[in-house]
Amino acid sequence: MEISGSTVLLTGATGGIGQAIARTLHRRGADLIVTGRRVERLELAEPAEVERLAREAGKVDILVANAALPASGTLESFSVEQLDRALDVNLRAPIVLAHELLPPMLERASGHLLFVSSLSAKATSPGTALYAASKFGLRGFAGSLRADLHGSGVGVSSVLPGFIRDAGMFAEADVKLPPGVGTRTPQDVADGVVKAIAHNRGEVEIAPFQLRASTIFASLAPDLAQRVARKIGSEQVARDIAAGQRDKR
Repeated sequence: MEISGSTVLLTGATGGIGQAIARTLHRRGADLIVTGRRVERLELAEPAEVERLAREAGKVDILVANAALPASGTLESFSVEQLDRALDVNLRAPIVLAHELLPPMLERASGHLLFVSSLSAKATSPGTALYAASKFGLRGFAGSLRADLHGSGVGVSSVLPGFIRDAGMFAEADVKLPPGVGTRTPQDVADGVVKAIAHNRGEVEIAPFQLRASTIFASLAPDLAQRVARKIGSEQVARDIAAGQRDKR
């Protein structure tokens, strides 16, 4: 889809990754409707607020659903309220926004729905049960919706970042990764968003080759992959990430 001259609704715009996406889309000539701040993520957990956002946005050509809560930690460490909030922000809100914005796109036979998911949507790891549930769900929703909309003129994409340095949830947790586990930048994510929209790519992964390869391995042999991950310190990394993100639930 042509980005220049389009109207983009971008959620989660004030975070570091969201800012990179916003700047990049603006440079490509898009008109931006942005939402951000911590309060916005909490409002996305309120059913009526998501529909209100879609109504007030007006004509939208491209949705970039980027807002999310970290949802890191073991299941028993969450309250039920925190469980609901994470699933509402990470999964329900993007689905509702797509539901509300899709009909006018179908009438115009033009539009794009992009969802920022995660490599956690392709392989499991310690301390991510709730986060993975939301991101697996978002990836599955996007893939199935893409199949439904084939030939309609409306594209659907998922962008799947790995560990992102300098800004975003992982960077804010200030965690040291095991040797050999690489990272990418917020600008890499923004470039992936542009690539997905401009070329109607179903999925774009934002991670070094080694991490993408390990994700494939984990999806093919999950038990073996988890044993290997434990040996290189994945459980400690999970605990550190959860501790660094606890105040963002």
